[in-house]
Amino acid sequence: MAWALKLPLTDEVIESGLVQDFDASLSGIGQELGAGAYSMSDVLALPIFKQEESNLPPDSEKILPFQYVLCAATSPAVKLHDETLTYLNQGQSYEIRMLDNRKIGELPEITDKMVKSIIRVVFHDRRLQYTEHQQLEGWRWNRPGDRILDLDVPLSVGIIDPRSNPTQLNTVEFLWDPSKRTSVFIQVHCISTEFTMRKHGGEKGVPFRIQIDTFKENESSEYTEHLHSASCQIKVFKPKGADRKQKTDREKMEKRAPQEKEKYQPSYETTILTECSPWPEVTYVTNCPSPGFSSSHNSFTISEGNGSPSHQPEPVVPTVDVSLCNLLPTATPQDAQQWLLRNRFTPFSRLFTNFSGADLLKLTREDVIQICGPADGIRLFNALKGRVVRPRLTVYVCQESQQSQEQQSKHENGDAAAFFVYHAIYLEELTATELTEKIAQLFNISPRQINQIFKQGPTGIHVLVSDEMIQNFQDEVCFILDTMKDETSDGYHIILK
Repeated sequence: MAWALKLPLTDEVIESGLVQDFDASLSGIGQELGAGAYSMSDVLALPIFKQEESNLPPDSEKILPFQYVLCAATSPAVKLHDETLTYLNQGQSYEIRMLDNRKIGELPEITDKMVKSIIRVVFHDRRLQYTEHQQLEGWRWNRPGDRILDLDVPLSVGIIDPRSNPTQLNTVEFLWDPSKRTSVFIQVHCISTEFTMRKHGGEKGVPFRIQIDTFKENESSEYTEHLHSASCQIKVFKPKGADRKQKTDREKMEKRAPQEKEKYQPSYETTILTECSPWPEVTYVTNCPSPGFSSSHNSFTISEGNGSPSHQPEPVVPTVDVSLCNLLPTATPQDAQQWLLRNRFTPFSRLFTNFSGADLLKLTREDVIQICGPADGIRLFNALKGRVVRPRLTVYVCQESQQSQEQQSKHENGDAAAFFVYHAIYLEELTATELTEKIAQLFNISPRQINQIFKQGPTGIHVLVSDEMIQNFQDEVCFILDTMKDETSDGYHIILK
């Protein structure tokens, strides 16, 4: 009977204990999800969600063919579910391990074959990605002869045919065999603060990305078929600056409360590059040529008075017509994109994807500057309005045979005034080579057919035209051109009178 009386007491004790445990568990969640501290990242960081993630079947995880590991520690001051951030020292060699993660039988076409990997250091911020070409050109101007990214070949293992294009300062490439151990050492020579708008000092540096794109051979033995791409976020400091920043972040985390520490990632000894889209290949096209002569002057031939070519002139490569540089209001969005690429506005092509020629021409100067920034905005506005830069020197020339024929015709007809046709030559470099090319283009012949250019001096002497002489020509000076056969070769001499 006594035992029967104690049984309800025991149930009450058990029930009260369960209630207390349940209240305690709810109190913990209530503190985390208070109205003033609610955050979805905090909710996802709760143990119940972590447990669900860890219980996912392994088949749901995508196995990538390759894995790239940067041997540098990640920052501890990065919140959970944010991308890792790694600090690097300027000019220090860092190892990237190229690992083969393929399953048996996966990608058999690259078995016992080489693959090509391209490593880039690019901007993390989208705003700077749009102006990457201008940013890199500015860096090249301030650091002549330096590169943004280099390979430390003596330390690297397993790489073949390493290359670095002189025109692409932030890119290196090499071949490697996935079946063999491969480690590549890289050096980053730019620092994050070099691309920051300097205002008050102590500014934060912009983040970069290290991206690796891997390709296999196609049927033409060219490495163009994409296999895999991965990247990670980095910041670059002056020598030993990355170590100090890492230490500072670690000390800040140690001072935080245990509950706050749970919101941040631990610092890992290495950085695993995460899968991403391949980096787009962009070719920067040079601008349209400055105004000059085109091959349309077919009727302007060399005089036969002093000897004409005995053979057919070599064909002259046709030049790009100046009208191609002008954007018409009737241009389609596709035509407008081609115009932007041809005039070196590639970084802004994505911004103006759906703009037709009329849309671009309606933009005011203030609109363009606000979109593209002061430097490129002014350049784009001038290009849209078709403003042509005045040449450094203008020279007017007339062929002597034409002048003689006009004088004879006028004399026979009894006319007092003779009408002579001159042609304009626009010079930018002010060199004898440029003048030779422009005269050859005017005569529709090859520049190799012109051996020398002389200027008739006092008492009829022939003075060899040099760069210095051209630089001392007066603007809009007039000359009469005469040709003289070179007896020692098949070429001709040009005489300026």
